[in-house]
Amino acid sequence: MLAILLGVHFLRRYGQAKEIGATRLPCYSNQSVTPFRDGLVYYDGATIHHLSSSGTIRWSFPTGAGVVFTAGPTHLAVWGGNQLYLVDKDGNATYNDNLEGQVQFARLGERYAAVVVGEDTAPKLIVKDLNGTQVDIEPEAFQGLMILDTGFYGDQGQYLWTLSMDVFGTAANTILNTFQVGKMNTGEVSLGENLTYKVIYENGRLRVFTTQQVYTYDYKAVQDTNATMLVYGWKLIDAEIPERGNARMLLAPTSQTSSAQIIQELRVLEGNSDKRYTLPTNCVGATIYKGNIYAVSADYVYRADMNSQRFFGYKIPVPEGTLINGYAGVTQDGKMLLSSGETMYSMSLPVN
Repeated sequence: MLAILLGVHFLRRYGQAKEIGATRLPCYSNQSVTPFRDGLVYYDGATIHHLSSSGTIRWSFPTGAGVVFTAGPTHLAVWGGNQLYLVDKDGNATYNDNLEGQVQFARLGERYAAVVVGEDTAPKLIVKDLNGTQVDIEPEAFQGLMILDTGFYGDQGQYLWTLSMDVFGTAANTILNTFQVGKMNTGEVSLGENLTYKVIYENGRLRVFTTQQVYTYDYKAVQDTNATMLVYGWKLIDAEIPERGNARMLLAPTSQTSSAQIIQELRVLEGNSDKRYTLPTNCVGATIYKGNIYAVSADYVYRADMNSQRFFGYKIPVPEGTLINGYAGVTQDGKMLLSSGETMYSMSLPVN
């Protein structure tokens, strides 16, 4: 493993308004603002709205009060109580029905939706296609377990992983299961008592992040012990996963990723490479986009090529006196979603 500590130089670029621009958005930071394709979605308490990254309303989908949603590659899953909607990229419901139990959460892939219903420790896992046709169900596999998360992987999203926790054992234990949709369980791994919080699929492998280690498994959950990496004290905050090659995984110190983020350091894992960066000032969020590292402070966005030792600073073009204190992600067309109090902005990212 190659560990590199980069000495960071910092140059501020004044008068660069032509390179980046910012637009005030017609939504608020407390409205579940989420990147979706080349725009964003938000929920105003009665309706989910889809905006372009410049703030133009593309469509609105009425849901009523008390729903939760998640975004996938092409669809949204929206749920409240037993009700589940699947909504496509054009705002049309491809599925709308009551399920057999209360929906805990749903996750979306390229072809399927995974829905967890029922009681916390007696859940059922249902898999539907994006038109709502049921293609698989696991009614008993998770009895006595609490499903923490799930997601699809494989070239066509034909496999599914789940993370569950045995809450009745003598010690906490997280379990990774892998499935082939419509067929059978392909693997099961006990991950122990350390909190497991993220699974990434890249280059034919599952990278499983715990608070102590990153573990690597093939699609049948067979471990590659040589690819285990120590990440104690660090937390994954973003990842860029190319169609081919290794993912670029961005981490920040766990102590700097609380609800009031004050990020001062970053770490990037890519294959066997392990690089660390010191930021020019305290930042409220960071991301990797097209091979560049971006970090946002109260008034500047900083960019560095991953192979560079230098951050460039660009003044965020918002009204005088506005201080950025929140970051909500990046759209597919390269617009960073920022907040100042309740006010939301969309800002184009500076490039090389």
